[in-house]
Parts: sequence; structure tokens; C-alpha cells
Amino acid sequence: MTKELSRRPVLAVIGDAAVEPGAPAYDIAREIGRLAIDAGLRVMTGGLGGVMEAACRGAHESTRYREGKTIGVLPSGDLRAANRWVDIALPTALDHARNAVVAGADAIVAVGGGAGTLSEMSFAWIRNRLIVALTGVAGWSEELAGRCVDGRPRFSNMPEDRVFAAASAHEALAIVAERLPLYRARY
Repeated sequence: MTKELSRRPVLAVIGDAAVEPGAPAYDIAREIGRLAIDAGLRVMTGGLGGVMEAACRGAHESTRYREGKTIGVLPSGDLRAANRWVDIALPTALDHARNAVVAGADAIVAVGGGAGTLSEMSFAWIRNRLIVALTGVAGWSEELAGRCVDGRPRFSNMPEDRVFAAASAHEALAIVAERLPLYRARY
């Protein structure tokens, strides 16, 4: 008899690597990281600065935080590239191809972002992952919020499937909590 393994779901927080502390996108990503740990999730990012740093930093601020809850999938082969809030650094030496690894998380929350964020959202879409995009933040999250990435249906029993729009960190995590159980199909 095989015992089924249980694990905490992983939430990838993606977005602009250049945002600075105090910027709205940084503050939202920080809150998302904290709320994700509060909800019993792990946080995965690309491990660098901006939104990635903010999400990992916020995770550390949760009262439920424990060592090992933040994962950084680094584009380089250098562990030192990880922001200081990453607990588990995975140096891939894959450059932007590492975005496909980040998009393998159980759910993705996008905060703004440029071409790298777009590629992560596209990979997540192809892999049938739940994607939530913040509105009110310039970038691809704003552009794709409430839309489908392409015209192909991903699930025959879920006609409302799309990139779900959220106006706040709380709304994003509420969508993840409600919809994640529906997104079990894998590529």
C-alpha cells in the first residue's frame, strides 16, 4: 500500500525585477508573500530583486513563516545572485528559460512585469496553471487581467477559465484559495 504524499502548494509571485521598496508594485508583492504564507502556501520567485524580493520578504514577515518557505529559481548559476529573503536558491544557469520552471508552480500571481513576466504567464497558461493578475499595476498583469492568453480552451468543464483579475493582494489570495482546487489538470 502506498501512502499518498501531501505537500504545501507553491505560489509563484512574478513581476518586474526593477521595482524599488516603497513602490506600489513592491508593496503589493510584499503583502502577497505574507498572505501566501499565512494561507499555508510556499512562495516561489525568480529569486532576484523587485517583485521577487518583495514577495520573499513579505513571506518572512508572516507569523507562520518557517525556514524553507521561500524558493528562488535563479537565472544564473551563481547562488549569490539570490535576494537575501530566499531560503532555497536553485541556480539554474538557464537565463530566461528558467521562467518555465517558475511557471510550474501550483498557482501564479503576476504583479506588473515585462517580457519575462509575460513568458512566465504564457508558460503557466500552457501548463494549465491558475493565474491571477493584479490590476492597477502597469505591465503584463494589467494587460492580461480578466482575459485568456489565447483562444484554446484549457478545460472542458470550466468555461470561465481565464487570467483572473485581482485589485488587491487580499483579492488575489482569495481567488487562489477558492480556485486552486479546480486547477489539478497538468500538462
